[in-house]
Amino acid sequence: MDISSVQKLCIHLISSAVQRCRLSEGLCRLSVVLKSSPPIIRVSISDTGTGSCLEEFQDLKCNREGIGTEKWDGLLSIKTTSISDNKIYHYHLNLRGSVSARRLTRLPSIPKNDAKFSGTEVCLSISETIDALLKDIKHYFQKMLILKIPSVAAELVIERGDASGLRCENVFLPNECSPLNFSSSNVERLKSGLEEYVLKHRNSLNNKCDSCFCSREKLKISSGVASSMESHRSPGLIVEAVIAISELSESLCFRSSGNKTEVLHFKDFSPSSVSIASLNALTSIDWRSYGLTLVITYPGKYKYQPDRHLIKKGVKLALDDLKEKHTGLLLSAHAVKLCPRPCKLNCWHHLVI
Repeated sequence: MDISSVQKLCIHLISSAVQRCRLSEGLCRLSVVLKSSPPIIRVSISDTGTGSCLEEFQDLKCNREGIGTEKWDGLLSIKTTSISDNKIYHYHLNLRGSVSARRLTRLPSIPKNDAKFSGTEVCLSISETIDALLKDIKHYFQKMLILKIPSVAAELVIERGDASGLRCENVFLPNECSPLNFSSSNVERLKSGLEEYVLKHRNSLNNKCDSCFCSREKLKISSGVASSMESHRSPGLIVEAVIAISELSESLCFRSSGNKTEVLHFKDFSPSSVSIASLNALTSIDWRSYGLTLVITYPGKYKYQPDRHLIKKGVKLALDDLKEKHTGLLLSAHAVKLCPRPCKLNCWHHLVI
């Protein structure tokens, strides 16, 4: 199996664990453990959320042509239990199987002895190096931090084996510089998470500390929320958009080769690639009226997406909010010509949907 397929599978399994934690009514812990015993890595993804629905594993898609026995045997080991179960159920899922109904094998269960808990653990063993997997997993968690999901504590553990024995490295996902109330709304958490994300990346470029208190006053941030509660196309869909514009010094812009725009997309509270609906919505906005230019390249033409209108509405609400809060920011080209003392703003643009 090529490494990109392994990475995609691991990220999918982590995303599923996040969803189980979100569905739980209490505080949950999510742990990802990479244990290296060269040439094998054992990957364990466990959570204390609601128990798993077996259909999510039976319907798991994987590129069978990319699965090679020299890298991975295609086997997932699954242990899961719900709060109402009196046993921990154990299964093996063979992703190399061609018939979905025959891919899942039930193994002996483990009694819970009247204990009340729920959770899931999924394990796989592959022939690969830890570093090949670690980059994408860390990047995933860095994006997850932007959401600041209040009920999930996440942990990434790396165990390396060498001549001196096991050496453990724990990477705990990290402290908040601006703590929020447990009852804070999703969009408030998005704004706070994006603020810390932008400042951390800005400071690292500027060779400064990673403190969240550096240059906070130069960050402009706003949000917009669009809902389709009454829509027959996509009932109950909510789009929350947050935009941050971070002013940079001339010297920093020179070193970083000018302005940078980054779009971060989340679906069902999990990082995902930018959807076609989002791309269509972004390109349909009149960015020139805000003094901005958006250039996105993607192949082909796509049919109308039901959430395209909501995405556009949410982003425009965030842009209008930013323009209203900060006089002189996001001026159109026409407004800049009329301004007696126009100033040039060098910045990073960050958009979260």
